Amino acid sequence: MKFVRNILLASLVALPVLAQETWTLDKGHSSANFKVRHFTANTVGQFRDFDATVVLDRANPAKSSVELTIQATSIDTGSENRDKHLRSADFFDVEKFPAITFKSTSVSPKGKDGFDVTGDLTMHGVTKRVTLPVTFGGFLKTQRGEKAGFEVETTLNRKDYGIVWNRALDEGGFMLADDVKVTINLEMNRKMPEPAAAAAPATK
Repeated sequence: MKFVRNILLASLVALPVLAQETWTLDKGHSSANFKVRHFTANTVGQFRDFDATVVLDRANPAKSSVELTIQATSIDTGSENRDKHLRSADFFDVEKFPAITFKSTSVSPKGKDGFDVTGDLTMHGVTKRVTLPVTFGGFLKTQRGEKAGFEVETTLNRKDYGIVWNRALDEGGFMLADDVKVTINLEMNRKMPEPAAAAAPATK
C-alpha cells in the first residue's frame, strides 16, 4: 500500500504546472489609431511606434496583465506641419514626455469575449487610473506559432492629461473637441519558453 501511495505522489509531482503565458506584439499586424473633431469633421491619426506585452492566464483571466508603450513622437496624421505642432509643447511635448504608457492593475471578464482592464495610463506627464473595454478576438494556431487578438475602443478627454491647447472661433465654439476616440488593435504572438540546456556530460 505504501508503495502505491508513493507512486501516486510521484505522479502528481510530475504533472506539468500550467504557467502564465507571455505574448508579444506582432507590430506589422497591429495599430494604434485615434480621431478628434476639428471644426465640423474628424481628423484621424495613428502612432506608428508602439509595443505591448500580455501575460495571460487562460484558467483564471483575472490573473492576466498587460503593458503598453506608445512613442508619442511617432504620431502621424498625414500632415507634416500638423504632426510637428502635435509634438510641440502645445500638445504632447514629446521632448519632455516621449512615451505614453499603460500598465494594468486588474482584469475583469465581462460577457463572452469582453474584459474590463483597469490600470494606470500616463500621458503628457499625467497619470490617471482608467478602465479600458477590451474585446478578445480569439486564439489561432499557425505554422509560425499561436496568435491571439485584442481590440480596445475608448474615449479619452485630452484635458484630463493637461493637453488643453485650443482656439476660439469668432462664431462661437472651439476649433478642437476635448474628447479623443482611441482604437487599438493588437495581434499577439505567444512567446514559447526557451528549451532547457542539455546537461554537460559527467567527467570521470
